[in-house]
Amino acid sequence: MLLPPKVAQGVADGTLTLAFRRWRKQAVKPGHSFKTSAGVIRVVAVRAIRPEKITRIDAARAGHPDPDAVRRRLAGDETWTTYRIELEYAGPDPRIALRENAELSDEDVAAIDARLGRLDKASGFGTWTMRTLELIAQNPQRRAPDLAEIEGRETAPFKIDVRKLKGMGLTISHPVGYELSPRGLAYLARTSRRS
Repeated sequence: MLLPPKVAQGVADGTLTLAFRRWRKQAVKPGHSFKTSAGVIRVVAVRAIRPEKITRIDAARAGHPDPDAVRRRLAGDETWTTYRIELEYAGPDPRIALRENAELSDEDVAAIDARLGRLDKASGFGTWTMRTLELIAQNPQRRAPDLAEIEGRETAPFKIDVRKLKGMGLTISHPVGYELSPRGLAYLARTSRRS
């Protein structure tokens, strides 16, 4: 489930506790957690609701001025079910602690090697992981379209691949571009010494 950064921040600070979505089929269940720009958000409860039953209080809890504003924001086919989703903050994004950890053991390096190897092997583009880490190291906070062009790739798949590296704690996303995290820098330093 995607939440805009402002909504995610509202859930994290406790000012927002609801979201409304229109889906063909229920997409989240109670207990489901997902990462956002503000940390990990947990789904507390989900129930179907008729859009005309959305209250002013519920609209405010979802960050909207009134129920009509909520109804206008509902996407998808109007015949689909509307869901009222209760949310709570579940803690900081674990990738943040991971990316700050630059103390890599030999086992950590081997695990990263293995995971990057699997990503390369599964890619239709060929080996890309080390080239992308090195490219980001050489071009910190440079626009993703620029980096993709250097690699001769389309922007959207390139960004998806960089998110895989971010999930491993190796990169940091900025409003514009990326940079290597302390963990990513430590890993690159260890691998360059092996070469």
